[in-house]
Amino acid sequence: MKKIKKLLALGVCGALLMSSLVTGCGNSKKVVIGSKDFSESIVLAEIMAQLIEGNTDIKVERKLNMGGTFVNFEAIKNGDIDIYPEYTGTGLTAQLQMDVINDADEVYNIVKTEFDSQFGIRWLEPLGFNNTYVMGVTAAVAEKYNLQKNSDLIDVAGELVFGAEHEFFDRQDGYEGFIEAYGIEKFKDVAKMNTALKYQAIGEGKMDVTNVFSTDGQIIEYNIQILEDDLGFFPPYYAAPIIRNETLKKHPELIAVLNKLGGQISDEDMTALNYQVDVEKASVEEVAKGFLESKGLVK
Repeated sequence: MKKIKKLLALGVCGALLMSSLVTGCGNSKKVVIGSKDFSESIVLAEIMAQLIEGNTDIKVERKLNMGGTFVNFEAIKNGDIDIYPEYTGTGLTAQLQMDVINDADEVYNIVKTEFDSQFGIRWLEPLGFNNTYVMGVTAAVAEKYNLQKNSDLIDVAGELVFGAEHEFFDRQDGYEGFIEAYGIEKFKDVAKMNTALKYQAIGEGKMDVTNVFSTDGQIIEYNIQILEDDLGFFPPYYAAPIIRNETLKKHPELIAVLNKLGGQISDEDMTALNYQVDVEKASVEEVAKGFLESKGLVK
């Protein structure tokens, strides 16, 4: 009888242990943060990851450098990732397939409303900087052809080679829309390449004109002159964290935590962070940590 009681007791203890383990697994706190395949997106995702780790007990899995816009967007819709940094102009034109709008507040309100209703994804507060597309040329090309604004390309495009990353040719606010808006018949040649190669190519004189993000660190490195978007073709691209509503149901505290970044990153801040990573070759982790410490967002 004592032996039977002992076995029953062991069985109860084992059941309680298994129940505890199952409950513990069910309550484990983890989110997955993704990023696109360029330094700015990777840095922003790392900043978000460290901010969450420093202010909550949620564990963060990083899936950085995943690919382009559509790779990340499909991943967040499918639940493969919970959060990634996105841009309002990209949300408007690439994901919602809407026409370009130049009012920043209107664009933000549209993407915030439509992402929530269509995809169950919430836009949090914008980070502060506007990383819009701009056209850039080297100082030598600008001087030779007297280029100051995009309209100046109209008469000389036939003498210039244009190059950009593949995604730029697949966007409503990309290559085809740009040349149509400015009435450019054609460039001398057009080259498609990976994002990482375009600055090297323009720096080596293999092409003359490229699209750049206004906060890219390579603008400083290669002394690229930005052309004024005098017809206002490109929409505003304010960066913000986007997060699945399902994730917020599990971890509602993430709203307040990630919104600590709202308005904290200026154009100059972001350019400097990109420069540290792309040109000075500092690690993404150290750059993100230094930024958060400088803002008093982590200790």
